Amino acid sequence: MKKTDLTHFVLTLVCEDRPGIVHAISGAIVQAQGNITESHQFTSDDTGRFFMRLQIESPSNQAEFEAKIAPVTKEFSMIWQLDVVGRKMKTLVLASRAAHCLNDMLFRQRSGQLPIVISKVLANHDNLSELAAFYGIAFESHSVTSDAQKKSFEDNLRKVITTEGIELIVLARFMQILSPEFCKEFSGKIINIHHSFLPGFKGADPYAQAHARGVKLIGATAHFVTSDLDEGPIIEQNVVRVEHGDSRNHLVAIGQDIESKTLSQAVRWFAERRVLLDGARTIIFS
Repeated sequence: MKKTDLTHFVLTLVCEDRPGIVHAISGAIVQAQGNITESHQFTSDDTGRFFMRLQIESPSNQAEFEAKIAPVTKEFSMIWQLDVVGRKMKTLVLASRAAHCLNDMLFRQRSGQLPIVISKVLANHDNLSELAAFYGIAFESHSVTSDAQKKSFEDNLRKVITTEGIELIVLARFMQILSPEFCKEFSGKIINIHHSFLPGFKGADPYAQAHARGVKLIGATAHFVTSDLDEGPIIEQNVVRVEHGDSRNHLVAIGQDIESKTLSQAVRWFAERRVLLDGARTIIFS
């Protein structure tokens, strides 16, 4: 059979760990005439849950394949998803004034490095409208300076998510706090990025504080958004060593670069179905 006659699927599954899971799912894949091309699995000692990600070639269409594995997913009470490898995930980006993360994602999307389609950029300022227009992406800005405006903004977000079939929401340095209700509604589908300093600095101009204290390490953390600010399950982290001779502006440039790369990596893993949640942490099948 020619490769062109096969569909390349990605299957992720989560269930309580017990004997026979791998044997059962492998048998179901054989029944669907599937050939496993990539396989990852992990059992969490903390939660007793089993995690698996498979890539499978099969002549079956998606409905046929799902029907073949359905008895196994039911037997083991699995939470599972079946998708086509390489399908571009519909994505909504939220931004404010900072351009670096948005620009990096837009470039990587256009160059084929990220398997996503950015349907729209929504922002609370209009500074990035020209950047979005350069890449041919729809852009809207809405002021968010009051509780009423925040509610209106989030109601509009919901409309866009429904209308566009959005599967992933990315906060590209979106300098607003989403409501607990919104975070709960879209739990596990919102990714944020924030800088990380050792030691940590809060408040205005953290880079100036870091420079004044002579920090040696700065980094970035990409994580899922929860109602606890910057405390959601971590997807990716990176760190860079800096030196005493680095100016504040140089620290900013270094920080923006690592933020952009860290966020894009997290988005790519999520879009490739490589990120699975295990309570307050993540399982990454990179």
